[in-house]
Amino acid sequence: MTTTPQAVRRASPRTRRKTTPAAPDPSAGFMPQREPVRLLEPDGTPLPARDDYPEPPVETLREMYRRMVVGRRFDVQATALTKQGRLAVYPSARGQEACQIGGVLALREDDWVFPTYRESMALTARGLDPVEVLTLLRGDWHCGYDPAATRTAPQCTPLATQCVHAAGLAYGESYQGRDTVALAFIGDGATSEGDFHEGINFAAVFKAPVVYLVQNNKYAISVPLSRQTAAPSLAYKGVGYGVPSEQVDGNDPVAVLAVLERAVAHARAGKGPYLVEAHTYRMEPHTNADDQTRYRDADEVEAWRDRDPIARLEAYLRAKGVLDDAAVAAIAEEAEEYAAALRRRMDDQPTVDPLSLFDHVYAEPTPQLVEQREMVRAELAADAEGDA
Repeated sequence: MTTTPQAVRRASPRTRRKTTPAAPDPSAGFMPQREPVRLLEPDGTPLPARDDYPEPPVETLREMYRRMVVGRRFDVQATALTKQGRLAVYPSARGQEACQIGGVLALREDDWVFPTYRESMALTARGLDPVEVLTLLRGDWHCGYDPAATRTAPQCTPLATQCVHAAGLAYGESYQGRDTVALAFIGDGATSEGDFHEGINFAAVFKAPVVYLVQNNKYAISVPLSRQTAAPSLAYKGVGYGVPSEQVDGNDPVAVLAVLERAVAHARAGKGPYLVEAHTYRMEPHTNADDQTRYRDADEVEAWRDRDPIARLEAYLRAKGVLDDAAVAAIAEEAEEYAAALRRRMDDQPTVDPLSLFDHVYAEPTPQLVEQREMVRAELAADAEGDA
């Protein structure tokens, strides 16, 4: 039987397969780049410009270089102070200067910083008194600076607790109609802690304007990253919470600042938190009490020297014509003067009142605290009488 065209037309609607529109990708807008964002080669050669991460102004990059040089000299001096017994402990951030300085440069003065114990360099770059910053590590006081006045939370020794604090403060500021952003510095080991997950989940749900900067320096003390997570990179951890994430070459100062400026702008615009993973490396031991030779070899450390963030930015700025020998020498001299002033001031031994241990524990001292303070007072009085 011959099929007529009309029959074909009548049959086609019944036989044609219906196509279902593709479901939207739930991870769209949250996924980091497959490779860390990089704007400079390790030797300082610029890579092609990117629309998604425009290069910061060259004047800002020159200031970043200055703060990185001064910051490294401070870090080296603080490390030396531990060897002289004038600091009890010091966690060096040498090698992580791009992250330390980039983190504070991306913020306004009225934004908040939530540091770890390793952010001494970042805090001095923010303008805090270096002696006050080192007070905790000297063992004189829990926090040497005024957090409210400096808009800088106390340096945090427990891992990841500042993630919750940053989320809470950022939400509180947003709730009161302010466009304040909080930036929380954390290490790779902190992403394995419960406080990290609670903090980022809270921030995502309530759209708290907080940026989490993960400095992935490859080791949580002696534990390598491979023993902490099976994630492709730590930046992917934000996806599960609905948090936009990015990974960046943490030793590329230009890229670090560009990525963080975008993250801060995202948070300030009321779009919620942002997670940035910076791939970097700490050149020194975890602290002066750490034996790094037990878990990493010298060849690994040496390989990272070729990725020095300061040398990288210096080469780039020299090629741009905004940095020359005279400028480099002047900045180096400024850094030496900064270190010398710190040495002189650290020679002055502080007067410590043992009874101050009981101050600021509670707004209203508990009966137990009052009893303990009086016991210490009595012991001090007895010792004074014995010496007399």
